[in-house]
Amino acid sequence: MDIRLPKLGEGADSGTVVNILVKVGDQVKKDQTLIELENEKAVAAIPATAEGTVTKIHVKQGDKMSVGQLIVSLDGNGAVPAADESKRAAAHEPGPRRAERASAGVDAEPLPDEALETEEEDSAAAGSLAPAASPSMRKMARELGIDLRKVQGTERGGRITPEDLRAYVQRLKARAARGSVAPAAPASERIDFSKWGPVTRQPFSSLRQTIAKRMVESWTAIPHVTQFDEADMTGLLELKKKHDEAYEKRGARLTLTAFLLKVLAGQLQAHPTFNTSLDEASQELVLKQYYHIGIAVDTEAGLVVPVIRDVDKKPLVELSKELNALAEKTRQRKVTAEDLQGSTFTLSNQGGIGGGHFTPLIKKPDVAILGVGKGARQPVVRDGKVEVRMVLPLALSYDHRVIDGADAARFVVDLVKAIEQFPESDVKV
Repeated sequence: MDIRLPKLGEGADSGTVVNILVKVGDQVKKDQTLIELENEKAVAAIPATAEGTVTKIHVKQGDKMSVGQLIVSLDGNGAVPAADESKRAAAHEPGPRRAERASAGVDAEPLPDEALETEEEDSAAAGSLAPAASPSMRKMARELGIDLRKVQGTERGGRITPEDLRAYVQRLKARAARGSVAPAAPASERIDFSKWGPVTRQPFSSLRQTIAKRMVESWTAIPHVTQFDEADMTGLLELKKKHDEAYEKRGARLTLTAFLLKVLAGQLQAHPTFNTSLDEASQELVLKQYYHIGIAVDTEAGLVVPVIRDVDKKPLVELSKELNALAEKTRQRKVTAEDLQGSTFTLSNQGGIGGGHFTPLIKKPDVAILGVGKGARQPVVRDGKVEVRMVLPLALSYDHRVIDGADAARFVVDLVKAIEQFPESDVKV
């Protein structure tokens, strides 16, 4: 019995193997985790859909997988292992089937990926199960780089013949000849950096590739503008110090980020345009009636942004608990794809690391993000006198297609006021 990769969720059809948790000879039970797969920035546990003994593992760590691809083969309840089944099927095939590779009349050279990816019929069939085809036909398709799920079989039961495969290949070639297949983008020039001195290389991880892709998408699709300001957080720190012990007794850790979540919930309600998304297809502004804030978390593998939902409905003590738990879950790479979706605004607090103002990139499809630097003691004029206060650097990046500079300035002015005048009644537990 073959276990294949199921659909991972809406819009998710591929991932990278980060852990293999079984080996050949292991007895596995239904729903036991076989592998861990990284998709986007989440790591998902892929369970067995049946029980049996592992006879073959078809993937290795670092492999990229797509929906329907083989993970493992099981020998369950006397079932014949996949490799033996292939041999037995080949041995009992009629003569014409054993000779079909020779008679297929298909070039031995694999087709370029660009041609294979543009066939119009591919998208509808790509998620289906393995089609009916002989082992030798499957081998031929693998050598040609063709996914048999995309080939329409004409024999009884949808079985694929050499003629079906040849027709599919000819159709792809005809499309390429007509110019409907775009030429592959030229590869970046490889530079030999070692000619100037010693170097080492390390793989660009799947997570870093995802981060890079998302950053490029955000930067190229959204016209960014950043509004800078500073807030006096002295009073906020006094509230924190006063209520730390009470929060610890409730199993919560009171942090600046928790305060900011509470502040942002009020500001997004007062400035609803900052809680929207632009639907570019319909040219409509989507005003959201919920307030889910993404929190940028620094992990060993890279930046991950899980989402805290319904921030406006939760007291500060509950936000503190959830924030701490979600950050730890993220650092352990246990967040799910659902944990990373649905944000309406993003908060990136670098204060624990250091630094001042910076220009955070908006996380599409949000229209704004708040970047927070490290608070520092500075001289401040209050009531005509110079005092030393703790000053917090703020940086609001916004989508200039949706938000005008004047609106961003008003948002930041109100944000500063809310931080400096945070009510103690919202802190008490």
